[in-house]
Amino acid sequence: MTIRLLLADDHPVVRAGLRAVLDTEPDFAVVAEAATAERAVELAAAGDVDVVLMDLQFGPGMHGSEATAAITGVPGGPKVLVLTTYDTDADILAAVEAGASGYLLKDAPPEELAAAVRTAAAGQSALAPAVAHRLMDRMRTPAEALTKRELEVLQLVGEGLSNQQISKALFLSQATVKSHLVHIFAKLGVDSRTAAVATATARRLIRR
Repeated sequence: MTIRLLLADDHPVVRAGLRAVLDTEPDFAVVAEAATAERAVELAAAGDVDVVLMDLQFGPGMHGSEATAAITGVPGGPKVLVLTTYDTDADILAAVEAGASGYLLKDAPPEELAAAVRTAAAGQSALAPAVAHRLMDRMRTPAEALTKRELEVLQLVGEGLSNQQISKALFLSQATVKSHLVHIFAKLGVDSRTAAVATATARRLIRR
């Protein structure tokens, strides 16, 4: 059986490189490419794709995790394998919660990529070892792990947004944002926004 693939990445060079690697596999067929997340959703909905290789960052517009949720939310739709350079908790949790069947980093060797595509196509989970390790760490110490919402708040703090701006972006009250920050500070053992961002960045919880 041939596994039909859609490559979703905003860099043409990356798509060309992926196509070159995947075309060497006898049971793979790259049937479409998308330079935006919105286009990936459109092509996935067309019905002739089995697995979408999805980047997370597309510049302005829809994020890769949003596109993943849109694609996996359709019954009988293709599987989504996230292929990205980011291995932060915030990115991993967003992708997994969106329904991604797998999460690989772009420096994965070709044989690991091919195996992940086949695993995803079979409806099973395909996680890079480093990603699986981070998820296991979160499960071992749940009281210390930041929730997905806390990670979202902290990511926006790191981008320089005020509590008021964060409340608007996430549709939360300012009191709720403050409450999340209190919990974040306690879990990270810090007492300021700057220290929280620095600590979370060092631990690869959020992107900088």
